[in-house]
Amino acid sequence: MSFKCPLCMRIFSQRFAYTQHAQKCLKNVEVEVEEDDDNNDSEKYSSEMDTRSNLSSEYENDKVEVDDDNDVQNMSFDSIGSAISEMSLEDSNFENILDSSEEPEIFEEPKNLNTKTCTEFPNDAYKDLMLLVTKYKINNKGGNEIIRFFNKHSNLTESPLPKNIEQGRAFMNNMKFSNLEFSKVLITKHEDKDYFLYYQNLIQCIKNILTVPDITQNFALSYENYEYNRESIYSEQNTGKWWKTTQESLPTGSKLLSIILYSDATTTDTLGKSQLHPIYITLGNIPIWRRNKQDAKQLLGYLPILEAANKDLVRDTFHKSLRHLLEPIILLKDELMMKCVNILKMIHKDLFAHNFFWDLPNINIYLATVPDRMHHLDLGLFRYQIIFTCDILKSQHVNGNKLVEEVDRRLAAIPRFPGIKIFSNGLQSIARLTASEYRSLMKVMIFVIDNLYDENNNEVDNFVNNDDLTKLYEYWNEMYILSRYEEFSESDLEKFNDAIHRWAWMFVKAFKFVSPSNLKLPKLHSWVYHIIDSIRSYGAINGYTTETYESLHKYFVKIPYQISNKKDVEPQLLQTIKRQAISIRMSQHSVNPAKTPRTCKFSARLFEFSLQDANTFFNEKKDSVDNKMQTGFARFISCLDSYLDLLDGFTIIGEIRINIYGSVTLENVAIMRATNRYHNKVWFSDIAISMDSEESNDYISDKGLCYGQALLLAEVLTDPPLNLALIQWYDFKSKRNPYLYGCPHLKLIELYNFVAIESIHGVVHIVP
Repeated sequence: MSFKCPLCMRIFSQRFAYTQHAQKCLKNVEVEVEEDDDNNDSEKYSSEMDTRSNLSSEYENDKVEVDDDNDVQNMSFDSIGSAISEMSLEDSNFENILDSSEEPEIFEEPKNLNTKTCTEFPNDAYKDLMLLVTKYKINNKGGNEIIRFFNKHSNLTESPLPKNIEQGRAFMNNMKFSNLEFSKVLITKHEDKDYFLYYQNLIQCIKNILTVPDITQNFALSYENYEYNRESIYSEQNTGKWWKTTQESLPTGSKLLSIILYSDATTTDTLGKSQLHPIYITLGNIPIWRRNKQDAKQLLGYLPILEAANKDLVRDTFHKSLRHLLEPIILLKDELMMKCVNILKMIHKDLFAHNFFWDLPNINIYLATVPDRMHHLDLGLFRYQIIFTCDILKSQHVNGNKLVEEVDRRLAAIPRFPGIKIFSNGLQSIARLTASEYRSLMKVMIFVIDNLYDENNNEVDNFVNNDDLTKLYEYWNEMYILSRYEEFSESDLEKFNDAIHRWAWMFVKAFKFVSPSNLKLPKLHSWVYHIIDSIRSYGAINGYTTETYESLHKYFVKIPYQISNKKDVEPQLLQTIKRQAISIRMSQHSVNPAKTPRTCKFSARLFEFSLQDANTFFNEKKDSVDNKMQTGFARFISCLDSYLDLLDGFTIIGEIRINIYGSVTLENVAIMRATNRYHNKVWFSDIAISMDSEESNDYISDKGLCYGQALLLAEVLTDPPLNLALIQWYDFKSKRNPYLYGCPHLKLIELYNFVAIESIHGVVHIVP
């Protein structure tokens, strides 16, 4: 147990030391308050009475204080119905899908005795300060300096700000919003330690989601028989067979509300020694594109993590927590109403203990547990594929370690590209890779493996030849691309099923002799045999991706944990989350002025010269730039003349100034670079150029696109200015076989041109 002083925030491990410090600290506050004659009642917020209240509550019990406020207890689904009244439902049964439930107790920070709970700040200055501190995560010391600076230079007789940031945070903690209240309940005791569940009322969470602006637009309430060319199409959840079957079993006029839960433990520190287990909720009635945004999800609570070797006890604690969270559903007496709720529980744990879902009528939890692409593929099967590949290279080849080193060298040599992780140190840190980093590996590994080693000249047993290993990664890419379809027809599902089995067959063939478990991988079985049926039942996989849930860990776990004192963290996390939510709510009324879009925006100016002095300038600079930029200098005048010849009646004079830039932001917000000094490394972007319809017949293009590499980015200051890129062109390496592994197979050629930056389609990643 630890003790924290609420005045100076010092932490003491012993009660005696804390008591002595508290008495001294309290006297200092009393003296400060007596000397300040200008303080009004609101400024005495943290005076003697308040301080003694805080000291007493923390001294007596280091746990969270509880009061008997029952705002959440009387919630009903009627209030949720009002949030979606704009949908003009013909039947009122939708409002009765869920009913109210009793909550045990509301958790709050101990209240200061002189402070009344409210929903508004004392004034705008007070509000703006606390929103600033909360948004930018300014610590108490920095916030107090802001207060001192304001009070010193504002020339006000009475400061509108809190006395200190601690007082401001306490004020926000005491602000009363029914949709920001959390409860706690004791789930179990083990070895003299209490394990609590901290949670929001499930009905309130649903109400919070439905009150998000635009969330009820296209809100699905009925099954949609989506067909194209006489084929069933599966996309949104309400196009799946589960929705159809469930809707047909409902009483006439009833509506269906689909609840999706996601829970996964996450580490709170870089060493992974501490964990929290958040659980989130969203609704399957919301369209996929909207549902995958963060504000379409709510934190339902933090599940207790039992520290015990007894797995049955751990699972029992887990299911007790879920039973309590879903009690508003469980308490519904009408069995027919239970059919209105689909519980999709994407929890990555074994469920061999008693599963309370077995007690719920009309729900098959095993069918409702949808395979999640991020954990099944990105962090699961692809991770196995990388690990097993390295094992093969090490064990089946005489120079195995050298082959792994060659893989690392090839990975490090791949050019940088926005959004793609470059593995400059190879695969040494594979155990700590994120899902995003694994997706970066997916895009390049096939080129790394291609032509990596020779055939089995040493007659190694169970040899995996290079062609098979390359095909494995090719089949993976085909399967993964199909998995990201936004909708599936029956023919798409057949193609997807064939791609899955083609990859799985090659996976087993390549790795059956290096897998410690002989490839007894639950994720492999689930993916191969259940994902197709899951799509038919619940719609496209994109509706159940967990990328946004994982990003919520940062907002609801990692950031609040970092600013806590790391002791009894759940109450502190919830207070931080409440302040963040208040900050967002109070900031929604401010409107940012619309920015006028620009066709292109140059940045990082490198050189400036006049056209008539260009050759002299290039000779002076050629030894200080990269060879690609040297090539650009050498071709500059001739390419500019050729470009101007295409512009009828457009001439420029020698005095015209020209700027050379290191980067330019395109209309699609992509950044194109041509510089030898970007973080001390060269970066010359590869780009795709949209060909004019009249020109496209003169070139072999990739569906109207041609490719080039930017050597110079120039702004010619005519009226109007010319925004140009000097590029070196790519051509297909083979006209007979222009594609390799589904990608254009290209080579740089000695052809150079200026092109208008406005004609550049975007930046592309070309892997050597």
